[in-house]
Amino acid sequence: MTFTSRKSAFSGLALIGASALVLAGCAAAPEAPEEPAPGETTEEALDFYPCMVSDAGGFDDKSFNQAGFTGLEDAANDLGVEFNAIESPDENAYNPNVSSLVDEGCDLIVTVGFLLAEATSEASAANPDINFAIIDEFVEGDNVKPIQFNTVEAAFLAGYAAASYSQTGFVGTFGGIQIPPVTIFMDGFVQGVEYHNEVKGTSVQALGWDFDAQTGAFTGGFAPGTEALTTAQGLIDQNVDVLLPVGGPIYQSAAEAIRDSGREIALIGVDSDVFETDPSVADLLLTSVLKNIAVGVYDVTTSAADGSFDNSPFVGTLENGGLGLAPFHDFESKVSPDLAAELEEVTAGIIDGSIEVTSPASPGQ
Repeated sequence: MTFTSRKSAFSGLALIGASALVLAGCAAAPEAPEEPAPGETTEEALDFYPCMVSDAGGFDDKSFNQAGFTGLEDAANDLGVEFNAIESPDENAYNPNVSSLVDEGCDLIVTVGFLLAEATSEASAANPDINFAIIDEFVEGDNVKPIQFNTVEAAFLAGYAAASYSQTGFVGTFGGIQIPPVTIFMDGFVQGVEYHNEVKGTSVQALGWDFDAQTGAFTGGFAPGTEALTTAQGLIDQNVDVLLPVGGPIYQSAAEAIRDSGREIALIGVDSDVFETDPSVADLLLTSVLKNIAVGVYDVTTSAADGSFDNSPFVGTLENGGLGLAPFHDFESKVSPDLAAELEEVTAGIIDGSIEVTSPASPGQ
């Protein structure tokens, strides 16, 4: 599926044409400029065409891809330009989709996700005059800007909150595919649980991911369905009462498993504030681990449009606001009244380095 948008030009980023008055001689009076006809403008539209390719989750995943699309759409709206965004139904579409945007004449091509690294690398090397950006991966090239997030930091906060909330003493996490942008959430989550145990004297267990061994539960893909439902159910059967599914729309199957269980089990979203993006599961959400993907895409798109694009990575952290933890929303009255203040202290500790948070999947590792 292809998404396109056509917008009118706006004055802030357009060049004013034919507006200077040229004097024919010292005594000659300038001719008055012609008035534009109704509906016409003396401004020239910005000549810039940004594009995007999703991974197999699609732009309606209420999460990772949707956030990227929002950033591109907002930038195009503000720039007053047309844009194109193509969905990939599966991994076989990655290379053809990127190639089609090259052929279409895109000035910037943003690829959404680690799995598009090979397609991005090949296309950027073959087309040095086109700017590329890739979310959640590093691809080398003078014309490629990585948009990355040290998500382990925000996921640590979610793990701490999960341990604080848990009544059964068991919380769980599972992923779509075992790749760094997924496991980095799981690393932080487990360490956050362990830190809560250390400072609060609790003994909450995090199931579904072994941080030391880097092994755990995965569905094999990013689509909701039987595998995600079964994986979530397996953790629920082990008495977890907080569940963090990492992998775009697989949270939908986790929500289904929670409702089927008849138990009070809290869900944690990823990437966006899922309470806002998907009201159908809002009543289940303890919080969400926020990656401000839309902000990163917006910044890269507008910098490419004004000629200031470079290949230095954007790395989102708690310190620079690229990461965060969503509000507790409907769970505000259910969590400890001290939790918000404790999370502020933990956040400060992560930023100043007094609380160590690590992941093999962190950018630059």
